[in-house]
Amino acid sequence: MDENRTHGIPADGHRTDRHPPAPDPVRQEQSRPDGHDDPDGLDDPAAPGTQPPPPVRSRPRSRTRRLLRVAAGLLALLLLPLLAAETALRLEYTGDPAPGTRTRHRDALWLGHAWVDGRKTDRDVEVLARRLRSTGISDLYVHAGPLEHDGTLPASAYPKARRLIAAVHRELPGVRVQAWLGDKLATESPDGLRLERAATRAAVVASARQILAAGFQGTHVDLEPLHSGDRDFLSLLDDLRGLTHARGAVLSVAAHQIDPLPAFHSFWGTATGHPKWWSQAYFGQVARRVDQIAVMSYDTMQPLPSLYGGYVAQQTSLALEVTPESTDLLMGLPFYHENRFGHLARAETVPAAVRGVRLGLSRTDSGRARFGVALYVDFAATEADWRAYREDWAATPPTAS
Repeated sequence: MDENRTHGIPADGHRTDRHPPAPDPVRQEQSRPDGHDDPDGLDDPAAPGTQPPPPVRSRPRSRTRRLLRVAAGLLALLLLPLLAAETALRLEYTGDPAPGTRTRHRDALWLGHAWVDGRKTDRDVEVLARRLRSTGISDLYVHAGPLEHDGTLPASAYPKARRLIAAVHRELPGVRVQAWLGDKLATESPDGLRLERAATRAAVVASARQILAAGFQGTHVDLEPLHSGDRDFLSLLDDLRGLTHARGAVLSVAAHQIDPLPAFHSFWGTATGHPKWWSQAYFGQVARRVDQIAVMSYDTMQPLPSLYGGYVAQQTSLALEVTPESTDLLMGLPFYHENRFGHLARAETVPAAVRGVRLGLSRTDSGRARFGVALYVDFAATEADWRAYREDWAATPPTAS
């Protein structure tokens, strides 16, 4: 939100229903084809002790037709649910967003590692500030990891963090800088971080304590692939929330998409080994434990902008239904243009995503205050992406005179 039959006519064209000719009532003796008599009947297929020629096999046309009908039926069983689902998404994209379904000035931007490792300078912060001042962005998720597989985070991973934070506060007063901490989980391969280990979870909390001490105003957790129902992740969030709230900081997470159909993650996980989606109930459990939850509403396997926009509208509604009023809900916008399995750049566009967000918000909770969008990611964004975000979401439309 991604793979010939011949008809049964023998090659020699002969029929298989041949029988020996009836005996001549006048002449009882058989003649050989060469004109010689055959008094012993050695060439007679019906004579005792002789072997009849093997029949020529054929595959009746009716059997082939039956097989084709069965194949067509199975294909229809597979395609009809898909066509129905895609039609439903197209319908989700219809209509007009409600007035006022625009920025609440709670938007966020994911920033790459270059901002804390020394590649970016104060001059870069000034350029970024000029771009962001007229928008609704109030949080920056700065990549300060990744975590080691044991949950630790070396200080050498973010050597210029203090300088960045000071520059952002100088240029963009009121904008929070959160540390984006992520890692690959060992849920679908033997290599990765293991949340089931208490020592690993404790190390992640210690890493969060480190980045708060370095001046970050929050911890943004991004662990993937995280399967729906993972209780160890909920336990980790409980521990992190205790830490961040004691420090007056923010706890946020990057969240998987919600099942587009009930229990779809179970079906997809069984078929592919990668569940991808969370149940709506599990999404709500995560949302109740954090201050912000940002849905990674891209990489959706949708082939057209209208279907992708409808998918985002559906995801927005599903997330709004279970996210408490006290939690910021942010819907991800695709500020990148790779083409890979699950993501088509021509389909997953910022205009389609913003329209989908506004439609979902309009239908479900148009007055929700703690709501926004999250832009992924700064280093891949184009001017067209920024323009679509500003014009379709961040700008206040002129009032009619």
